[in-house]
Amino acid sequence: MDITNRAVEDYIRGLLQRHDEPVLLEMETEGTERGFPIVGRMVGVVLEILARGIGARRVFELGSGYGYSGYWFSRAIGPSGELHLTDGDPENERKALEYLGRAGLAKPVQFHVGEAIQSLQSTDGAFDIVYNDIDKDGYPAAWRAARDRIRPGGLFISDNTLWSGRVTGSADAPDERPALTAAIHEMNQAVAADREYLSTILPIRDGVTIALRSG
Repeated sequence: MDITNRAVEDYIRGLLQRHDEPVLLEMETEGTERGFPIVGRMVGVVLEILARGIGARRVFELGSGYGYSGYWFSRAIGPSGELHLTDGDPENERKALEYLGRAGLAKPVQFHVGEAIQSLQSTDGAFDIVYNDIDKDGYPAAWRAARDRIRPGGLFISDNTLWSGRVTGSADAPDERPALTAAIHEMNQAVAADREYLSTILPIRDGVTIALRSG
């Protein structure tokens, strides 16, 4: 199975082209320059649909980069919501706030510069969504930190959860980071075994784990 199906993604992008905004296209161009083609338009739309579907008002991102996933969450929760972005790089903070500000989506944003899991632990209250995109071997720790911070009816979402190679184009690509793949599998097994959560993995891009808290 070709997990990163470029033809499908190009088709969906074509359908959405009339809705493209200049800032979004700039962010996707930067993603392409960083080596992540199209950055994940399919995943972005899925994030917005999921957030709107549960009426999310409070979202915490573990690892937000320069704000691409934050773009979609901010569209979903609106200016009266609360979107917490975390990144260890002050330059990513500057870029995220610039991009989202120019897109008119910065109002709900609270940016935490520093270690993502520690930022979650130091922020009070329950969240409608905790989104994980740390992209290192901290996947199990991210799940453990997020699990009890999500309200009943809320979602845990984690990106890049089928194997460690990002945007490889095929599922049989060589695994150059086996420790990361092992961490991903450990997290997925823990999520699937949790009786309070109903979970699945969408095979888009490099896999998106989605878990609904029922208890």
